[in-house]
Amino acid sequence: MKINLFISLLFNLVYVARGNHKPNILFIFADDYGFNDVGYHGSEIKTPVLDKLANEGVILEKYYVQPICTPTRSTMLTGRYQIHTGLQHGSIHPAQPNSLPLDETTIADKLSESGYKTHIVGKWHNGYYKKECMPTYRGFDSYFGYLNGREDYYTHVRSGGYPELLPFSSWSGYDLRRNETVSTKEKGEYSTFLFAKEAQKVITNHDSSSPLFLYLAFQAVHAPLQVPEQYIQQYEGVIKDKNRRTYAGMVSAMDEAIGNVTKTLQEKGLWNNTVLIFSTDNGGQVYKGGNNWPLRGGKGTLWEGGVRGVGFVNSPLLTKPRRVSHEMIHVSDWFPTLVKLAGGDLNGTKPLDGFNVWETINTGEPSPRIELLHNIDPVKTPWYSEWWSHGYQWCPQAALRVGDWKLLTGCPGDSRWIPPPNSSLNLNEENYLNNDTKKLFLFNIAQDPEERHELSSQYPEKVKELLLRLAEYNSTAVPVRYPHPDLAANPALHHGVWSPWVTSEHTDITA
Repeated sequence: MKINLFISLLFNLVYVARGNHKPNILFIFADDYGFNDVGYHGSEIKTPVLDKLANEGVILEKYYVQPICTPTRSTMLTGRYQIHTGLQHGSIHPAQPNSLPLDETTIADKLSESGYKTHIVGKWHNGYYKKECMPTYRGFDSYFGYLNGREDYYTHVRSGGYPELLPFSSWSGYDLRRNETVSTKEKGEYSTFLFAKEAQKVITNHDSSSPLFLYLAFQAVHAPLQVPEQYIQQYEGVIKDKNRRTYAGMVSAMDEAIGNVTKTLQEKGLWNNTVLIFSTDNGGQVYKGGNNWPLRGGKGTLWEGGVRGVGFVNSPLLTKPRRVSHEMIHVSDWFPTLVKLAGGDLNGTKPLDGFNVWETINTGEPSPRIELLHNIDPVKTPWYSEWWSHGYQWCPQAALRVGDWKLLTGCPGDSRWIPPPNSSLNLNEENYLNNDTKKLFLFNIAQDPEERHELSSQYPEKVKELLLRLAEYNSTAVPVRYPHPDLAANPALHHGVWSPWVTSEHTDITA
């Protein structure tokens, strides 16, 4: 205890000596970035900037995110599980009158209270059906980016309002804004470098008398697969699969862009008092060039390939850098960790699901997190229904991690192990086993991180224990918010632009 107190006091003295006890924070999200798509995991994709930053910092090898976009981003912003914000089913579609609930306190709100200048660049994807849902109403001083989940990297046009349904799937609209105003002069600029350039501008213009929180959410490397040709050429003859080759070029472009941003921090004189967090938002999309080998599954699934993410922290302020952490950390932990690191308090927030893991990252202390709810989605339920005697209906898609054990119920998603397209690894029949008729799975992740040995029949008492814990979590869940699409969202009604379409007087379904 005395040693820990001494380290904390010394850490604070270092801040004071630097003239600013509050560190600058750069949080970077990569979109749909796979576990096997970074150099330090042995990928064929070149990521020299990310590799250097990771190896000089702390690599988080037991880092977890949510399986898709909106849930991960909303969880990072609030420190709360999907089941507690009503966003436990899917991402927000363009035509849905839905958003991160307006009564949720965001990390930007709390950092603003601590004197930070807060900026977001890139992807929002937390809803915008009314203006109060926009980033500048959620604690951010400025915003430059796009509101939806995907778009063209050059034209910044999003086509398709609700892919499964007509007429919404035929809609198309422009999606790029500076604060609340549509910004069209950037048409034709590749978004990876456009967003990096904007982040550099924010850093250059920052008044160093205040600490900086910069949330940089790249569009890369989400589909569509687009990148300047020179970034693809370096993989000619190396990667045969066209999608994988283009995806690799997109990763290399993002890697270069991140290097440009960190260089600007150094030139501005901010780097020595900055904490950089890099995170994917979910597993790689294996149908669009991404890869999560050797993990099972990918984006949109509750298998490890969908939720175990690439993540690391780099900072000159780290007490014990240049190491790999195998402690459990979840994307919800960033909220309390960064707010406390910034000298703030957690008053005024709803009950948090995240933990302060700074000392786990900084000095290697054991993580305070010993369990993790991946999600409970009552909408994703097969036609059959089966109940455990203690009251949990275990057909909904759900997953829970407690210690070394992971329980999955319902249909966790595509269950294959998919090696890179150019791999010489054999795809055995095991990869194509259909689990549609199985509704419950148990794995010891510490011994079996690839989820190859299902143990539910061997450990029935462990299954009961985890089902009971899952039922406890389920009892705290709020109703799912997943409204029907709204015809009034059509960009054709808003000058060809995806825009808020509900006025403030209307009842707020997300409050």
